[in-house]
Amino acid sequence: MVNSSPQQSQTASPPTNDPPSSKLRKVVAASMAGTVIEWYEFLLYSAASALVFGTLFFPKTDNALDGVINALLIYAVGFLARPLGGLVFGYFGDRVGRKKLLQVSLLLVGASTFAIGCIPGYASIGMAAPLLLVLMRFIQGIGVGGEWGGAVLLVAEHSPNKSRAFWTSWPQAALPLGNFVATLVLTGLSFAMTEDAFLTYGWRIAFWLSAVIVIVGYYIRTRVDEAPLFLEAREAAEKTNEPTPSALQVIRTYPRQVLIAMGARVAENIMYQMVVTFSITYLAFTIGATTTEILVLILGAHAIHFVVVPFYGRLADTWGRKPVFLLGSVLATGWGFVGFPLLSTGNDVLIFLGITLGLLIHGLMYAPQPALMAEMFPTRMRYTGVSLGYQVTSIFAGSLAPFISTSLLRSHESWVPIACYLAVAAVISTVAVSFLKETKGIDLAGIGTTVPTPRGTA
Repeated sequence: MVNSSPQQSQTASPPTNDPPSSKLRKVVAASMAGTVIEWYEFLLYSAASALVFGTLFFPKTDNALDGVINALLIYAVGFLARPLGGLVFGYFGDRVGRKKLLQVSLLLVGASTFAIGCIPGYASIGMAAPLLLVLMRFIQGIGVGGEWGGAVLLVAEHSPNKSRAFWTSWPQAALPLGNFVATLVLTGLSFAMTEDAFLTYGWRIAFWLSAVIVIVGYYIRTRVDEAPLFLEAREAAEKTNEPTPSALQVIRTYPRQVLIAMGARVAENIMYQMVVTFSITYLAFTIGATTTEILVLILGAHAIHFVVVPFYGRLADTWGRKPVFLLGSVLATGWGFVGFPLLSTGNDVLIFLGITLGLLIHGLMYAPQPALMAEMFPTRMRYTGVSLGYQVTSIFAGSLAPFISTSLLRSHESWVPIACYLAVAAVISTVAVSFLKETKGIDLAGIGTTVPTPRGTA
């Protein structure tokens, strides 16, 4: 039986009472802890792919970009594993809770990140080096796949209706914070040692330091409770012996929401990979920028990105999720045609402007994303639903973006095809979000919580 349809259930209810601010801040801190390590690892691998991994883990060829492309293909392995992690963690997260699964995901990401810093190079162990790198990236992908959905839902289900986008934007702000910390570590190491020393062993230290963030994050996550909203939904399901919905049930029940979530993710995911990951490769191989120069420029851009994401979240509570996101996706269609010419000047100020402009536009899509997705699905299938929309898309979007961009650069020796690639992705997201129904102020408890009987059954 169906209590309410997906469309009928998405009506705004009066805001619930705000939870104690200290409790909510603790939940936000717990959610951000894992996301920080996720994006700390992201930038480490991105920078290392462009600067170290291409020569360290692969045999030499007559084109330096070949090794970088190979490293970026392994980078994509982590994204391929994310949907699997999202589905597994989503299923058990909807069944036993967000908190326990977040602790497991944090340990997986942290252990595999630390292990990457221990892998010997190709000269020492041959093909075992890239194979071990693939294995660690796969384990990372499993952990990261379960991380995002649980982190943002822990906050969303604790947040008041009227300010949900603001509070859920803080785990999103952990993206630039994690990248800022990683960039700061890499910059400090590059200043403290010679270029040869950094490329030989300095980068390993950055990966090993992830253990500090994991220990702190794990402790914080032990100090928070599940949201009453989730506990009530789980108790109601237990009383009626309702099974935990599978991914297939989520897709069959909410196909429109899953497709919109996936479409919205395309431009945001590709743009971030292009602005941060690919820009490192682009600057290193087109204008010959040094490691330190690139890292310093990106460091400042991350700081600005961190500040504006919560601001955009507040804006999404005022204007609505849809207009803020659409503003970002429309602007994203043109960034490549402005950003790459700025990067190509070789002028530090203009390069910084190009990267910062890209992150400012990205933030408009990224900040409202958790609230937008959380408000599409009922509590009993929310973890699985948001993980489907967020993680599955990364297979064909962000995972391949650095590889495709680098391959286009190698083939055409021009940024124009790369800018067109981003523009097409932005159009896809703009169209997808245009079909979205505004959910600003909605009560999460009011979204239909009973799984419809599958067609063809009694």
